[in-house]
Amino acid sequence: MSAPSKPEHELILVESYDKELTQQCIDVRIKVFTDEQGFPIETEIDEYDKPGASVHFLLRLCSSLEPVGCVRLVKAKGKVGRLCVSKDYRKYGFGRDLMNQCHSIAAGKLGTREFQLHSQIPVIPFYAKFGYVPVGERFDEDGAPHQKMVLTL
Repeated sequence: MSAPSKPEHELILVESYDKELTQQCIDVRIKVFTDEQGFPIETEIDEYDKPGASVHFLLRLCSSLEPVGCVRLVKAKGKVGRLCVSKDYRKYGFGRDLMNQCHSIAAGKLGTREFQLHSQIPVIPFYAKFGYVPVGERFDEDGAPHQKMVLTL
């Protein structure tokens, strides 16, 4: 059985000073992490959402401009986080598209060569496909076990 064809979509680099597009990213994050996965809303927005601290990569459907995925890169730390795709769109490989875009733009435009992230345990194999390797012991973050992972391009 072949994978379903991807809906036409766009990937947008969102600087944190763009309030409208940043809010679209935060809305997707809340939908996935808080509403679906049960993480506390208080932990979803943090100091890295302040202007200048990070960039988001927003994935939207072209037909409706509905935001369906995003990932955040904390520029000073090379920290990838808040990767999420709305449940109905996970079957299209959009998470992979977001990570590839994040790595490509970060390496080219920002000069980032070293990346880190805190992976939820069930998705460690997903990040390993990009070359991320586990570092240190597992730890609790926002009530769920996580693993620090790093990648050097």
